[in-house]
Amino acid sequence: MKTADPSTVETLRKSLAEQGVKYALASFVDIHGVSKTKVVPLAHLPQMLQGSELFTGAALDGVPQQVSDEEVAALPDAASCTVLPWNPEIAWFASDLWCRGEPFEACSRQILKRQTEAAAAMGLRMNLGVETEFFVLKEAADGRIVPVSERDTLEKPCYDLRGFLDSYGFLDELVEAMNRMGWDVYSFDHEDANGQFETDFMYADALTMADRCTFFRMMVGELARRRGWFASFMPKPFRNRTGSGAHYNMSLASLESGENLFVPGDDPHGCGLTRLGYQFIAGILRHAAAICAVIAPTVNSYKRLVKQGSMSGFTWAPVFVCYGNNNRTNMLRIPLAGGRVECRAADISSNFYLGAAMMLAAGLEGIREGLDPGAPHTENMYLVPDEELRRRGISWLPRTLDEAVDAFEADPLSRQVMGDGMFRAFADFKRREWIEYHTEVSEWEHRRYLRLF
Repeated sequence: MKTADPSTVETLRKSLAEQGVKYALASFVDIHGVSKTKVVPLAHLPQMLQGSELFTGAALDGVPQQVSDEEVAALPDAASCTVLPWNPEIAWFASDLWCRGEPFEACSRQILKRQTEAAAAMGLRMNLGVETEFFVLKEAADGRIVPVSERDTLEKPCYDLRGFLDSYGFLDELVEAMNRMGWDVYSFDHEDANGQFETDFMYADALTMADRCTFFRMMVGELARRRGWFASFMPKPFRNRTGSGAHYNMSLASLESGENLFVPGDDPHGCGLTRLGYQFIAGILRHAAAICAVIAPTVNSYKRLVKQGSMSGFTWAPVFVCYGNNNRTNMLRIPLAGGRVECRAADISSNFYLGAAMMLAAGLEGIREGLDPGAPHTENMYLVPDEELRRRGISWLPRTLDEAVDAFEADPLSRQVMGDGMFRAFADFKRREWIEYHTEVSEWEHRRYLRLF
């Protein structure tokens, strides 16, 4: 394993000690993108950064190991060191998993790194920004789950000032923490559902952004819990309210110069991208159904990916495999300023390492093969009749997790990106999730059928 230079490690240890840090976390993620860790006293930081902390993969969701297998070792990335804003005695390190002296093929972070290395071999770096949407909720005295603000009751609460002001203390603490870590928050607001918020912060390279989004969910949850509330990253917690997306804003830069290679000099389709950008789009569209299983990875995700169902009318979530200009009804949108591609199908429950890996791999394929996505769609795609969609060759995104997993298993790109172990673990885990959902007897079924016959 390639480990950090001892003098650099000692400098880091001393710096953390001077900040009052007592413990370090060697953290990696399971199949859900949820952080797992062992805790090491700061005096043992040098050993931790050499991979001293071992884990039994079989004890975790989607880390494909047998109980008899050799344990995986977490090798922390020293550059990812983050002191917890809500507990400055603890420092968090994003880590890669290794096994038998080699990178563990099924490690989510390693899966993304394989694709960033493939991009680097082409002289490219993927820059990624993620729009983080989430709910902050509490349990009322009668057991109902409600927004934390008693005034957050509007039928159309998007951009509601009162809901923001009533949650100001929490949001201010969150944004201040993000900015102290150098994330550069440039906007945040009350979103389209009661109790829902969004933060927007500066893009970074794909691996750094996946680390930050993983940390972000943990941080939001902890800050909410300290107030007696809870944060929800469920894609669609309420039937008649908008769900929580995590739109991926993607561009490719020159590894040598840092220049954004999507900013047009030429613009063959008139939406604000270079030919390279459109090739990237074409690759994603080719593999959109399989990618959907990873960026919309739960049963609940597909209750968000519908045309209508919120109090404000259309859901604003994509349902078709198509791209276009600033039009928000496409899966892939090119915002007005151009120079980047926004995928609107991704939701906040995803494993960001796996989602970014699938997106990047598909986009690179489009570039290698010189694919063209065809003409953009500038109209409201929700209103296009099914017959016209078929005539144009536009397919639906998967409408259920079952359909998405079918597409994931059928697409060779999935195994190529994930590797054999994670490919099989992901497909099997999600298939079981679908089966468990369909064998559960719901309250809706009781209301519909219990006394019907």
